[in-house]
Amino acid sequence: MPHRLRKIRKKRGSRTCGYGRVGQHRKSGSKGYRKAGRHKHGWSYVVKYEPEYFGKKGFTSPKSLRREVKAINVGELEEIAQKCGGKTEEEKILIDLGCLGYTKLLGAGKVTRPLIVKVAICSKSAAEKIEEAGGQVLTGVQESGE
Repeated sequence: MPHRLRKIRKKRGSRTCGYGRVGQHRKSGSKGYRKAGRHKHGWSYVVKYEPEYFGKKGFTSPKSLRREVKAINVGELEEIAQKCGGKTEEEKILIDLGCLGYTKLLGAGKVTRPLIVKVAICSKSAAEKIEEAGGQVLTGVQESGE
């Protein structure tokens, strides 16, 4: 049906839009997604099915306090050393993980080359593995475990 012939267009401006004085669009149903009357006639539903409907629980920490931790494992450092090359100091390859976007070094995997790794946070096992291979970890914080 063309838009100009629809009833709602013809009756626009009249009070009842053609539905009469008494009925006024009766039995049109309700909008099911609404949750009206939860504190009145719908209270028994709330008590029975949704007891936690009202009120707040818990605490959301502000986004300014959250920090994003991007971790990398020790086993992946050799691939980075091959691709990036890095600067060599006394035949040890220097890898700056901060420049690559990583903030934490974890201890999964093996290291065979002596590497100098610069990272913000490092786990104990990761530091041990790098030092066993003859390398060194330059870090600000060292964690007790993984």
